[in-house]
Amino acid sequence: MQEINSVNTYFTPEKNNTKKGLQIILNTDEDDARPVYISGNFNNWHTQDNRFLMEKIDNNLYQYEFALDFDYPEELLYKFTKGDWSAVEIDAHGNRTENRSTKKHTAIQNEHVARWRRNWLPFKQSFLPQVQLISDEFEIPQLNKTRKVWALLPHDYDKSDERYPVMYLQDAQNLFNEAAEHGNWEIDKKLAVMSEYKIGKIIIIGIEHAEEDRVKEYNVGETVLGNGQGEKYICFVTETLKPFVDKNYRTKKEREFTGIGGSSMGGLISFFSGLRYPEVYGKLMVFSPSLWVVPNLKIDSDLTNTDDTKIYLYAGGAESDTMIEEVKSLKDDIISSEFVKDKMKINLSINMLGKHNETYWSDEFPKAIEWLFFN
Repeated sequence: MQEINSVNTYFTPEKNNTKKGLQIILNTDEDDARPVYISGNFNNWHTQDNRFLMEKIDNNLYQYEFALDFDYPEELLYKFTKGDWSAVEIDAHGNRTENRSTKKHTAIQNEHVARWRRNWLPFKQSFLPQVQLISDEFEIPQLNKTRKVWALLPHDYDKSDERYPVMYLQDAQNLFNEAAEHGNWEIDKKLAVMSEYKIGKIIIIGIEHAEEDRVKEYNVGETVLGNGQGEKYICFVTETLKPFVDKNYRTKKEREFTGIGGSSMGGLISFFSGLRYPEVYGKLMVFSPSLWVVPNLKIDSDLTNTDDTKIYLYAGGAESDTMIEEVKSLKDDIISSEFVKDKMKINLSINMLGKHNETYWSDEFPKAIEWLFFN
């Protein structure tokens, strides 16, 4: 580890000899205005824990002091991040760094970070998920159609007997296809980096949309777009596709390990799926939902099986004039709903610069997966 000779000038012994807890001093090579957090085995590796926000004391120089009575694990393991695993420390060559460690409780610990990972890149090929085409023509009996469906399995799926949580995602054409017309979420690359950090071991089931019938299939009931087929589509994913996946892959079948998600109209249908089948879906990933389609949406239900449901809501400030307002209103409606009764956890993420496209959904995807399944 590189020695930072100037660090010690900031920390001279106090004249009154007051005893302190462990002090961590961090020097970084890259100018980056974002705050620095410490995450480790003392906070379940949460990456944006304000209790462990480092204090900036100079350019590229940070400090954190543990309380004198802090309940230390036997060995303190930790890493530095800029707020999530997409911006974790890496070495000068872009490689993953090993966990830092110390058994000290009262000393000064000098540390150095060469670079920060950006947007979950770079990734390593060996950690890429296994991509399998489940079927070119998976039957949808509810709609008398067929559809292309994909599975992304953890990179070491064939080398273990482990079971995994499952996330069902809409619009599979745009999830990992390099030739997608409007770009893609790069979920394969994001999952590779997450897997390298021993998080994100999950099965993704990607369902391609219906091309010209996409809006009709993702539209639930009678809306400003007319009468949709969304209820039949939700029934397909839940009652036809999920049983097939659970039978043919090593899944954790329970609701607390099952999620559904998407963006735009795909986000809307995913939200309605969670309301229609709360006993099946315990995790909802709702990006930039097209709430304008249902302007009078009211969360009103007699359903009671919502214990521990987690909803990750995302919206971008540059998507439309009403997107932020609509998503905030949706969150408020969920919270105030009689049937929820504090059983749901909601994470509202807003990027004021975010536009309505795959680039911004790609950036949000791993953050949502981490919060929904691994926090």
